[in-house]
Amino acid sequence: MAEYSEQEQIRRESLAKLREIGIEPYPAALFPVNTNSAEIAAGYSAEKGNFQDVCLAGRIMSRRIMGAASFGELQDENGRIQIYVKRDEICPDEDKTMYNTVWKKLLDIGDIVGIKGFAFITQTGQLSIHVKELTLLSKSLRVLPIVKELDGQTFDAFSDPELRYRQRYVDLIVNPQVKDTFIKRARIVATMREYFNEAGCLEVETPILQGIPGGATARPFITHHNALDIPLYLRIANELYLKRLIVGGYNGVYEFAKDFRNEGMDKTHNPEFTCMEIYVAYKDYFWMMEFVEKMLARIALEVNGTSRVKIGEHQIDFGGTYRRLPILDAIKEYAGVDVSLMDEKELRATCKKLNVETEPSMGKGRLIDAIFGEYCEKNLIQPTFITDYPVEMSPLTKRHRSNPALTERFELFVCGKELANAYSELNDPIDQLERFQEQAALKSKGDDEAMYIDMDFVRALEYGMPPTSGLGMGIDRLTMFMTGQTAIQDVLFFPQMKPEKGL
Repeated sequence: MAEYSEQEQIRRESLAKLREIGIEPYPAALFPVNTNSAEIAAGYSAEKGNFQDVCLAGRIMSRRIMGAASFGELQDENGRIQIYVKRDEICPDEDKTMYNTVWKKLLDIGDIVGIKGFAFITQTGQLSIHVKELTLLSKSLRVLPIVKELDGQTFDAFSDPELRYRQRYVDLIVNPQVKDTFIKRARIVATMREYFNEAGCLEVETPILQGIPGGATARPFITHHNALDIPLYLRIANELYLKRLIVGGYNGVYEFAKDFRNEGMDKTHNPEFTCMEIYVAYKDYFWMMEFVEKMLARIALEVNGTSRVKIGEHQIDFGGTYRRLPILDAIKEYAGVDVSLMDEKELRATCKKLNVETEPSMGKGRLIDAIFGEYCEKNLIQPTFITDYPVEMSPLTKRHRSNPALTERFELFVCGKELANAYSELNDPIDQLERFQEQAALKSKGDDEAMYIDMDFVRALEYGMPPTSGLGMGIDRLTMFMTGQTAIQDVLFFPQMKPEKGL
């Protein structure tokens, strides 16, 4: 049997008393809201005498009861507004139960109520709603952690990350700045959609459950389809399906996709994440760099009103042209070694010399990536395109037009973290099959992040795919950057967490 705190027990007793006096604490009736707190705050004019027929709903966040009249604070989706409740106004008849019993004794902070009345300015100059009718819409049985200020100190702040992420619903109620972050996230996605649509691209949907987890090097989640009696994988990327649509004749397609990777969790990684991928025919990675620069500048202006965003201690500028730095040059610049002509044995020795951790299953591509990750990424603060990856690191990318040992690929780094990955897409089916076979060899050596061979995708390429440029960008990480957050959990409504004990 559940154990309740003293306050929770009192609220349950109030719930029972409300029903005893004939008030349903969770009514099914429609409540005809016709405005909100922000609209009233922005538009009320005492001279005009507007907002005289207000119908508003929200949570009670504070009350000051003074005999036959009271002040309170109501919070709706858009903010807070003061309410003025007078006994003889909400109880015009002899029965004063609604004020004396319900409002004063049985309602609590956190209860959701509907009010009808009119806007006015109090003698102290405070915009308020004079309540004519009060309706209980939902009784709160738990106590909200309302922040209190006393002698310069803050009490009862709902600031513990563990609680905030587990109980996001409470976080959104008591920390209004959190709601702003997610409003900005929605504006980011909307701006991207508008940008892609203007470029003539089509938004599409591709399978989440896949027979072969392709399009990236990552460890997948595995499930089982009972009706077909086959294993299936939650997608790690939607790339190969989108490129099939380019084969089919679309010149530009994009998708905001939920992807899943059964890997580590930290401040910048969640096993379930949102990724946008876009593919445009007859373009290359040079075109895509300019496309991305313009897009990010537009998003920053839309969300923050400026191309400059403060992320931690850094002032990041998403406007203008970003630095373009080949990955082998970056390693030479930051690690002090030239790995361009090294074979796997030499790279492994170099990693050991540089104190870079390796595993026996790692091939040439992952060894280069390990050096880059250890020595270079942390230095890439302003937006930087790292370009021209070795072919071993890029199994889905077209070989570089001037050096077949490299590929036409870039990754965009901001604040030391990868934000986007883009290619001139590999459309040679023979080369693609050979790359898949190389990945299969790595998998046989124990690399559980290596790609599977997708013969249907190879077959699609055999029908002919036009020259294409593709881009993948993490929406969660982009939101972190555009809102100045330092943890991915702060831009996910419900981040993945260990099960809560006791529930």
